[in-house]
This record gives sequence, structure tokens and C-alpha cells, in this order.
Amino acid sequence: MMQRPNIIHILADDMGYADLGCTGARDVYNQTVDVSPHLDGMARQGMRMTHAYANSALCSPTRFALITGRWQYRLRGAAEEPLGPTAHIMGLPPEHATVPSLLKTAGYATALFGKWHLGTPPHFGPRLSGYDEFFGCHSGGLDYFAHTDVRGKHDLWENESPAQADGYFTDLISARAVSFIERQPRQGAPFFMSVHYTAPHWPWLTRDDREEAKHTYNRGEHTDGGSVPTYQRMIHHMDEGIGQILAELERCGFAENTLVIFSSDNGGERFSNNWPFMGQKMDLLEGGLRVPLIVRWPKAIPAGAVHHTPNLTMDWSATMLAVAGVKPDPLYPLDGIDLSPAWTNPDWRRPGDLCWRMKHRDQSALVRGRWKYLQIEGVDYLFDIENDARERANLRERHPDVMLTLKSAWQTWNASLPPIPEDAQVYKLYTQNHMPQSTYG
Repeated sequence: MMQRPNIIHILADDMGYADLGCTGARDVYNQTVDVSPHLDGMARQGMRMTHAYANSALCSPTRFALITGRWQYRLRGAAEEPLGPTAHIMGLPPEHATVPSLLKTAGYATALFGKWHLGTPPHFGPRLSGYDEFFGCHSGGLDYFAHTDVRGKHDLWENESPAQADGYFTDLISARAVSFIERQPRQGAPFFMSVHYTAPHWPWLTRDDREEAKHTYNRGEHTDGGSVPTYQRMIHHMDEGIGQILAELERCGFAENTLVIFSSDNGGERFSNNWPFMGQKMDLLEGGLRVPLIVRWPKAIPAGAVHHTPNLTMDWSATMLAVAGVKPDPLYPLDGIDLSPAWTNPDWRRPGDLCWRMKHRDQSALVRGRWKYLQIEGVDYLFDIENDARERANLRERHPDVMLTLKSAWQTWNASLPPIPEDAQVYKLYTQNHMPQSTYG
């Protein structure tokens, strides 16, 4: 019987599909850029999945799906749109089973370093939902040096206590992750570690921009700062930290039997590269949903593999539990699907449809094989995303039968879930400042 693997889930924040070298990163002159050598190496050592979709086109909902392995819509309004000013009264109920709580019960040591964004104390928090250790922020974004949220409020925590630390937040997350690995017993209980960076989420600040940070952050989205080189440097800082994490696994003898998963919580925004897709964060176009996905586990995943089955964030929750031999809580059955068959079968395809809904712009979407149904502000679209990844040719009139079939399937799926609460609101930060790359309707 194979020893239970250690599991590390690494999540970037607002990273575009082509922001890594292995997915096509380019600089402002459209030249290849070496922005992510360690993640590119991880792809060579494991598997890259080309059709990975986030559960939502923005932060909080995807994170609800990731930690529970279920459609985020099963949780009242908090999981429909990003958590903003209501995070103290809306969040992840502590009684709800989660990936870390189930693994902890099964004997795993658990830790989260980085971004939580699933509700604030005292009613919600990482240690109420299964993590033994927490170091990071509760909010959606953080000043990388002052460690304050968009309101200027201190938001760096060590478990339940405010923490003080001098340094660039990305580097602090990486250092804590490395320290956690070093502290694990070489023989004994396995560990589960979530490393959830805020990079490359705004404010767009590199390790060398401490002076810039003093003048720019508390202006909403830091719309007067940033650039493509700055953004790519932020990714490079994160990649350096991931390289340190992978090196520590090697040093401690854990690498061979550690499952490492890297992805993003949604598509990129202002300075990101979502090529070849249109749209960005907040859009149910491919650019808002498609994310880079790399998975490495030397004991079980062949090196240099590429797989094309569509998958959702919550499928990785089911996969992590499956490889750990942990059953879900029967009170909270999983909606995600174990993806591990893909590791040994290049022809395996995930069963079922991929579905989304958003109150923002009244968006709906469903992917089934090559076809995608999309509705934005009352207008229906049908795309052949296998041949038209940029979603330019609306085929609803040419294939009305497919259009009606997929729209009906979405309606059936939607009816199986709680409705969006009437009082659910889109956080005004996005409605006022969102700058889409393309519009429809």
C-alpha cells in the first residue's frame, strides 16, 4: 500500500492563462520572457493541464469551492460574489466540512500561508475550518509592505493574533511555507499545506517598490500604478518562493511522495496575458475562467505529460481527498470529481458539464465538450471553443439545437442549486472600476 502523500496546494491570485513561461508568457514587445523558471520546471517534471477552469471569475467564490469541494453556490450569497465589507457577517460556516478539516481528522498536519478571504473573525477563520496553523491575511488584497487592506486596516495575522513582520508579503508567505516543511517529521504523519499567494493581485508592487507603496495603495485598485514589467516581476518573485518550497521538499526527502498543485483563483486582469482568450477577471468569457494548472507527484504522475480534459477548481479538492484515502463528509457530498485517472490515461475525460453563474452583468455559462453556452445581460451565445477559443463567432443561429440543449442543461443545473439571494450585491469596487477587454450584447 502506497504511503499517504503529502499535499501542497499553491494558488496564485488573478493570474492570466499565459502568464507563465510554459503557457506562453511574453513581454511588452511580444518576446518570450523567462518569468517562471521553477514553475516551468515543475511542468516538465509533472503534468500541465491545458483546460483548467476556475470555479468562478473572481476570488471568494473559487476559494469557497476549493476548500469545500462543492459548488460555491450551495453557500448563501457569500459565495456568489467577492466578499467585501460584509465579510464579518458572511463567510464559510465553521461547521461545514472542508478539505483541511477532513485531512486533519485523518491525521494530516494542516497549514495555510497567505490569503484566506472566506470571512473574518470571530465568526469565521482558517483555524475554525480545519487549519492547524495560519499566517496571512483575511481580506482580498494586501499592501505588500505595510500589510494593510484596501481600507488601510492592518491585516497580517498569526493564527488569531495580529502579526508584525517586515518584508514583502510574497516573500513572507514563501518563508513560512519553507519553515513548515522543515518542521515536519521525516517519518510520521503526512502534511497538507495551502500556499495561497496574493501575487500578482494589485497593488502592483515588486520587492523593490517599498517607496512606491507609500504613495499608491489606498486608492482603490491602485489604478495609477503598475506596468507589464512590474506585474511579471511580481510573478517572478512568487516563482522564486515556489522554487524554495520545491527545494526544501528535496532537502527533507519529501519530494518523491508529495503532490504539488499550482493554479490561479480566476483569470487575470489589467496587466495579465490571457492569450488566446478574450475577457478577464469578472467575465465568464474564457479569459476570466481559464487558468494555468500544473501538478507534480513523482510517485504517480509521469514527467512531461500534458492533458486536455476540462476540469474545475473543486475537482482538485476531490482529487486531494481521494489520493489521501479520505472520504467526504456524508452531510456535505462533493460536487468535484477525482481527476487522478487522467494521470495514467491521456484519453480520460471528466464526466459532466462545467457551469457558472454570476449576478454581475447577469452572466451564465456552460461548457460541454467543444461547445460553450454563454449568456450576458440577456443575450445568448454559442461558441465552438475547440475551434474558436477567442469566442468571436456566435453559432446560435447555425446550431439552434445545440444552443437549446445547452441552455436547457444550464437551467436544469441552476434549478438544482439555491437561488442567488435578492440582497446579494456585487462589491462596488468591481462595478465601478472594472475595465473589460471586450464586451458583448
